[in-house]
Amino acid sequence: MKKKSIFFIISLALLMVGCKNNNNDTAKDENNIEKNYNIIEEVSVYPTPDDGFVGDPMPYFDGEKMNIFFLYDQRLGTQGYHPWARYTTTDFCKYEFLGEVIPYGNDIKEQDIALGTGSVIKDKNGLFHAFYTGHNDTYSPKEAIMHATSTDLQNWDKHEEDTFYADEEYSSDDFRDPYVFYNENDEKYWMLVTTRKNNMGVIALYKSVDLIQWENEKVLFENDMGSDSNLECPTLIEWNGYWYLTFSDQWPDRMFHYRIAKSAEGPFEKPEVDYLDGNGFYAGRMEKMDNKMYLIGWNGTKDGHQDGNNYNWGGNLVSHQIIQGDNGLLSTMPIQSINEKMNHNMNVTSLYNSETIFKEDRTLHFSGKDYEVASYPKIDGSTKITGKIKLNDNTNIFGFAFNLGDNKFGTLNFVFNKPEGYIGFFNKRTDTINSEEAQSKVNYTLNDGDEIEFTILIDNTVATLYVNNEIALTARMYSANKKEWGFFCENSNVTLQDIEVYK
Repeated sequence: MKKKSIFFIISLALLMVGCKNNNNDTAKDENNIEKNYNIIEEVSVYPTPDDGFVGDPMPYFDGEKMNIFFLYDQRLGTQGYHPWARYTTTDFCKYEFLGEVIPYGNDIKEQDIALGTGSVIKDKNGLFHAFYTGHNDTYSPKEAIMHATSTDLQNWDKHEEDTFYADEEYSSDDFRDPYVFYNENDEKYWMLVTTRKNNMGVIALYKSVDLIQWENEKVLFENDMGSDSNLECPTLIEWNGYWYLTFSDQWPDRMFHYRIAKSAEGPFEKPEVDYLDGNGFYAGRMEKMDNKMYLIGWNGTKDGHQDGNNYNWGGNLVSHQIIQGDNGLLSTMPIQSINEKMNHNMNVTSLYNSETIFKEDRTLHFSGKDYEVASYPKIDGSTKITGKIKLNDNTNIFGFAFNLGDNKFGTLNFVFNKPEGYIGFFNKRTDTINSEEAQSKVNYTLNDGDEIEFTILIDNTVATLYVNNEIALTARMYSANKKEWGFFCENSNVTLQDIEVYK
């Protein structure tokens, strides 16, 4: 590990003497804020069941509400695992948890002793069909596509006789994540399947006229990212004249990606920036509701539920709203209904400012000298933070520090790194980030003179930073709740404006 920069040592000494706020005023502010928190209804931004976690989501809009089926990650240690469960929501602010809807098999000899990802569709007669992965590690082949039907989306009948396995050209052990839709131009049902061919991750296309007999059509898409990774949880969906093929690479990046075409057949073009979030968001599926497009995935828990550790499989549901550009390119923003619901302004002001920060009303001017920080009252439950950052000259590294200690360094940091052109999340102390690797990051170009509009959504242990309604970065932050947070700069002349905190 590199030695800490000497400016951090100097800055730490300055921090000990640099407080500008009266302690009595600070105590009053915090007491008033805590009283306000207690009377405001919490928004469920990132839900998870009380007795488990959310795995791969399978959203389906039924015309009235969004049904989010998901792999129910109960972590019971049993032979069977990952039954399908179901959330419903109309606004992404409140969710109704309807429990398990499709169980896994009862016997180790059954193909679906573990359930995998799939999708839901309604046929022309109004019957709902679920196609899902049946996974059994004791079998060869391990994976198969299985079928169930329902009249109400809650009670399902399995049809084991409809089970089918990979054709010879595909991997029999990697054959999963069926995504089914009706292609009106082709007048057939299409099924996309995650599989492998010639030791390369591909998305296979199967077709059917009756949702029972499926014919292998072709490889629809082959991994084009320079790895041989599987392309998990695919979606193919039309929106305003463009077709979007989406998937998550199982390795090495473990991120959501998308491709664009003018036809469902392709060819599918790779955008220069083909992602909308970092590796803290996985298994994203796109689905339309009321003429808006949403991207729904999950943020993983961490080993031992400790901030410093690696991500697990499964965690909390995470949803973004998608924006479509004139050229078909996609960007992301906070869901509009969440933004509107979280409108209770807590009227916070900074509790502490480094001596080199010039405060002008609610605007903070950072001098660009060494390490500077402004701290704010404790986070408590679901919270929205908004504001603007103006990059002046000589900008380097700046960002948001959570779980702020008495030394005014955080242990959880969203960092804008202008010289290296990225936004990163560091689960390391603020004064060590120069010698550490970001746990998650997305490329993002910054120039002096730019203005950044940001929103941070926090719901207990999950947070997402949205930047200019272009890109998001989601992270797990166990230690942020009930702790102060701050905005910091390292040799960066920036102006922080219009900071607001909402519940």
